[in-house]
Amino acid sequence: MDKDLANENFEKDFEYRAILNKYLSHWKWFLLAMIISLSLAFIKLRYTKPLYNASTTILVKDDKKGGMLSELSAFSDIGAGKTIKNNLDNEVQILRSRTIVENIVRKLNLNISLIVKGKILSNELFNDAPIEVNVLNKNAEFYKTRKNYIFTEVSNDAFTLKNQLGEHVNNKSQYKFGEIITTSYGQISINKTKIHPVLLNANGPITIALSPLDDVVNSYRGRLIVEPFSKSSNIVDISIIDPVREKAEYFLNNLVQNYNADAISDKNFISENTAKFIQNRLILITDELDGVEKNAESFKKSNNLTDIESEAKLFVEGSGEYNKKIVESEVQINIVSSMLEFMKKTTNSDLLPNNIVATEGEASESINSYNQLVLNRNRILKSASVSNPSVVKIDQQITSLKSNVISSLMRLQTTLGIQKRELQNFEGVLNNKAGKIPGQERQFRGLERQQKVKEELYLYLLQKREEIALTLLATEPNARVVDVAKASQSPVSPKRNFVYLAALLLGFIIPFGAIYLLDLLDTKIKSRLDIDEKIPVPFIGDVPTSDTPTEIIMTESRSSSAEALRIIRTNLEFMVTGVPDGKAKTIFLTSTFPKEGKTFVSVNLAATFALSGKKILLIGMDLRNPRLGDYLNLPDKGVTNYLSSKDINVEDLIVKQTGYEAFYILPAGVIPPNPAELLMSTKIDLLFKNLKTQYDYIIVDTAPVSVVTDTLLIAKHADSFIYVIRANFLEKRMLNIPYTLYKEKKLPNMCMLLNDTDSTKGYGYGYGYGVKEVKIPWYKKILKK
Repeated sequence: MDKDLANENFEKDFEYRAILNKYLSHWKWFLLAMIISLSLAFIKLRYTKPLYNASTTILVKDDKKGGMLSELSAFSDIGAGKTIKNNLDNEVQILRSRTIVENIVRKLNLNISLIVKGKILSNELFNDAPIEVNVLNKNAEFYKTRKNYIFTEVSNDAFTLKNQLGEHVNNKSQYKFGEIITTSYGQISINKTKIHPVLLNANGPITIALSPLDDVVNSYRGRLIVEPFSKSSNIVDISIIDPVREKAEYFLNNLVQNYNADAISDKNFISENTAKFIQNRLILITDELDGVEKNAESFKKSNNLTDIESEAKLFVEGSGEYNKKIVESEVQINIVSSMLEFMKKTTNSDLLPNNIVATEGEASESINSYNQLVLNRNRILKSASVSNPSVVKIDQQITSLKSNVISSLMRLQTTLGIQKRELQNFEGVLNNKAGKIPGQERQFRGLERQQKVKEELYLYLLQKREEIALTLLATEPNARVVDVAKASQSPVSPKRNFVYLAALLLGFIIPFGAIYLLDLLDTKIKSRLDIDEKIPVPFIGDVPTSDTPTEIIMTESRSSSAEALRIIRTNLEFMVTGVPDGKAKTIFLTSTFPKEGKTFVSVNLAATFALSGKKILLIGMDLRNPRLGDYLNLPDKGVTNYLSSKDINVEDLIVKQTGYEAFYILPAGVIPPNPAELLMSTKIDLLFKNLKTQYDYIIVDTAPVSVVTDTLLIAKHADSFIYVIRANFLEKRMLNIPYTLYKEKKLPNMCMLLNDTDSTKGYGYGYGYGVKEVKIPWYKKILKK
């Protein structure tokens, strides 16, 4: 079991090495592909504009996630800092909104670019721009225009301006710096910047590119990334990718500033509306208070009253407490009534006065929630229409909440009324006891009560007006900058290391895939492994491709083919060990198809045996297509003449090969019309019986077995059959032919020989020890492969 396991491991290791050698033999293709891919990567990096990532971090005040401590928390007792409640998800969407990006593009004129051509890439100028372009009196066409102007300085105070067609703008050859240039979309003014007050010749022509606003906004929105730092945090990371580092930083800083300005404006909106409401009410209450005071004055004069309180001091002290509570109830009833009247006139876009209802109950909370919904609706309408599903949904919520507010106020009004009536009842009990007090006193008390109600309401509104004024003066920003915008020093795209690594992998994968695909689609036999996978026939060796395919082996031959044939000669000795002494060891050679090198192997194998001191006879039995004459100088007569004639002696047809001591050849002779019938003749039996007693080895070159039956007719005279297969010629599916012949034993003592292998690709064993090889240039080897 251990021996079988060792053999199995050896076969697997050999197979892995063969697969590896198959790819290593093409190392120059891998090297060439990697050089080309790395060169293309270098060119790509050289001609690709680098992109930089700029980012900033802000802390958004989010009530749901516990934002930072408000700057106005010290004034929370008077309502400051409670105007708006933020939600982080909504703020992230606002930062991404088209409205805020478009405002920044308009504000910074980012649809105007200054581009200067370099030796390889065009670069956009920003902080280092030598000129600045101002567009005055912009019209709608300005934000739809796509035009390029070529700016060229001709002197220290003059320049030329041409359009894309090379024509002077307004047919004027030169302009002065600061001069107004009239166009169809506005007036242009070009000035030098402070960093370049002198001549700009070093910069060359500058392209002033105007782009449509929508394209620029979409570009910035597509590159803008706004993401919360984590689900539990209210820190937001904002980043953008741009080829100009300073421009990206400038954009992000302005984005945060604009966002905070909009948030402050939204917060002040509620306070301003509340202030207007309070101011209107103060005007009305002032008039009412004046009226009550005049009525009290008239009452005293008409009734000659001076100090009514001293006359009913005892009863007043008892009813004073109830009177005070009744006054407070009436104040609240007036406020609630005013709120109900105001709500009848409001729409879904109007805000309700905040902190007017003194109670901290349901009504106050409903008003705060109502204002928050209105504010959210107005903010969404900045970038959406009233038909937007979000707006419609909020409208429904506002309508529902408005009904709740009205219901709460009405319930509060009812409660206050009941409370007032109860207080009045208790007061009436005390007043009944004061029956002796003149009716004038009761009338004056009513007037005095009205006066106090108006006074307290007036003072209450004055206090709220001051609170709103304080809120307007100290409105806090919506976000605090944690890290200001900063662009990366190295570009994020293209990533040089990644591109080179990808190019290197691509340079490896392409030839690997090509070789694998070609090998997968190639059905030709390449090596002994392909034969061993299909048929279990003894394999005696392979013959590498010969540089001189028509030359036969001589004594001095030291080529890889000669060494391979010497090894095959040794292996053949083991195939014919059962031949009795005194009889020639007869070896037949055949193949599946012509042109597989059968004759080449026959001639050189015979020469190899001859060089070993053996007496060799080479017989050409391929009567239909004799090829021995391609390698040897032979007469026209041969086997066919012997078989077709009765008076020819076979010894007269055998010729000796010059340069060898005992190398004899029996040619095939002329091509007969009936080769199969000749080979079936009894003279064939006599021929082999006679020749086997005269030679040590007989090598017979026969016809291909898949073309004709000639070889099978004489196969019985062979001691061993060499089945020649040519590498890169015979398809693997054709191995079924030799396998059938071997299985059915139609070719005795059959063995396999692989011809024309390429040892440089790992298919051979690398013969040629001691051979002085001729060095072939690598490019010729590549072309050969």
